[in-house]
Amino acid sequence: MSKEVRKRLWSRGGLKYTAHRVHSMFTGIVQLLGTLSRREPCRIWLAVDGYVPAEGASVAVNGACLTVAAVAKGMVGFDVSEETLQRTTLATLRLGQRVNLEPALAVGEALGGHLVLGHVDAVGKVALLTRRGADVLLGISYPEAFAELLTDKGAVAVDGMSLTPFAVTGSSFRCAVLPYTWEHTNLMERHVGDLVNLEFDVLAKYVRTWRER
Repeated sequence: MSKEVRKRLWSRGGLKYTAHRVHSMFTGIVQLLGTLSRREPCRIWLAVDGYVPAEGASVAVNGACLTVAAVAKGMVGFDVSEETLQRTTLATLRLGQRVNLEPALAVGEALGGHLVLGHVDAVGKVALLTRRGADVLLGISYPEAFAELLTDKGAVAVDGMSLTPFAVTGSSFRCAVLPYTWEHTNLMERHVGDLVNLEFDVLAKYVRTWRER
């Protein structure tokens, strides 16, 4: 783990930092990868190299905001509610599968992606995954009920990654994945047909709610 990553994790509630947080916010920039090592009825355990968060810290796991419940023997345990299991892909994780991790932002940190709450709106499916020059072209299909929340060159979180959608239709969109993102997230292990967590832009959600009132 680099010094820069260690510094960011310290400020975000890792490495024994114990400051209390009232709210959790993320920015869609994956900081670490974890590996599912054990599953219990309402808890998942992840092996994470060099990351020791404080109990009670908030971490986005594949885009879903979870609370650290326990830390033991190089593993981090997260309690997962039935609601979260039903609304996300966390129930389908396989032992040994890697997940994207982002600790909650600390006050004053740069928003490298966009505002992400860690509240998964829908589950999408990988419809396209192919090389395009140095980049990787990612295509996602999603439920049509969320079509109003997407726009070309807007923002969307896919498994916790802040990506820019284009070629948006009422049921699909595409994203260009840069080499750094490909190499530092679990995207490199994805295949067509895999399910992913989606969180749409919170500003778009507020506008839609305002219009519907």
